[in-house]
Amino acid sequence: MTSLSLIDVRKSYGATPVLDGVTLEMGDCEFIAFLGPSGSGKSTLLRIIAGLEMADSGEVWLEGKRIDALAPGGRGVALVFQQYALYPHMTVRENMAFGLRNAKVPNTEIAARITQAAQTLEIDQLLDRKPGQLSGGQRQRVAIGRAIVKEPKLFLLDEPLSNLDAALRNRTRVELAQLRQRVRAAVIMVTHDQAEAMTLADRIVVMNDRKIQQVGAPMEIYDRPANRFVARFVGSPAMTILPAQGHAASGGYAQVQLKNGTLIQTRVSTADLPDDGEIEIGLRPEHVTVTAPGSGTIDGEAVIVERLGDRTLVYARLDDGSEIVAVDRGDSSVRMGVRVGLQIDGACAHLFDADGTCHHAERDQL
Repeated sequence: MTSLSLIDVRKSYGATPVLDGVTLEMGDCEFIAFLGPSGSGKSTLLRIIAGLEMADSGEVWLEGKRIDALAPGGRGVALVFQQYALYPHMTVRENMAFGLRNAKVPNTEIAARITQAAQTLEIDQLLDRKPGQLSGGQRQRVAIGRAIVKEPKLFLLDEPLSNLDAALRNRTRVELAQLRQRVRAAVIMVTHDQAEAMTLADRIVVMNDRKIQQVGAPMEIYDRPANRFVARFVGSPAMTILPAQGHAASGGYAQVQLKNGTLIQTRVSTADLPDDGEIEIGLRPEHVTVTAPGSGTIDGEAVIVERLGDRTLVYARLDDGSEIVAVDRGDSSVRMGVRVGLQIDGACAHLFDADGTCHHAERDQL
């Protein structure tokens, strides 16, 4: 069953376009993350769904009902703001009850909904405190609780973890993932943090330049990006993309040549590639491993060594000035400034044509 449908949604502020024909179908009880850089249009799209902004054109449907002409309170959605927006003079209980009282919900029903939501969020012991007496994570849960008691058809979360410090953000992300199992509803979350999107979402909507660039499951987005932007934006560290001098066929697959003449055998079918034009090769860090100088595919100089405990990331500069990220053991002995060999797994490489379209290795080759 389709929960939300966006049809050719467009929005401009004066002469500045913000959304350019966004179309999306969201499934019943699906968790979707709008992921993209600042200015990509993701928050504006969320506000259009909530009714806080009006689209210039297009349609918004929720569970078979067109809602883009309805007032925010009549849409059946609940928005959790980035800044929590709690009333400081009210207790947690009063904050959660405020919207329900305005909607003339009976007091007994309000009390029952607050009790259930507080137990779900494990904030029942905080109901008589005021926001100033709560931690950032507790205030975030209260803001979510205020949305839950409305029993909406769709939850909208606008950068819900961005105000938390790193440790609290990680813990609250786990709590949101657990909460998702207890609250049966569709959720859209806006974020620029790919870890949040990859951890929480059933599907990720990657946005940039006013448009949807790709929609897919987290690992589909990571393993099979649609274009150069998605490939670079999703993944930490970002995918290395190197210019190549062209490609030739070898057993039906493309063999590309780097600037220094090094040949990389890929598993990308030549049938998918243009006959001529620019070609770039994309490599995830885990597909480039550190070896002794002269024993790998290519050599470079280690310019940054990032030790992460279970693995070491080596940022290497090739002789032509290009940079590439490789993975070594956690106890790597590599130091900055030394020469290293780099073994490239060409079977996992991606190729990009002149317009940025990504061509992948055939699935049975991965």
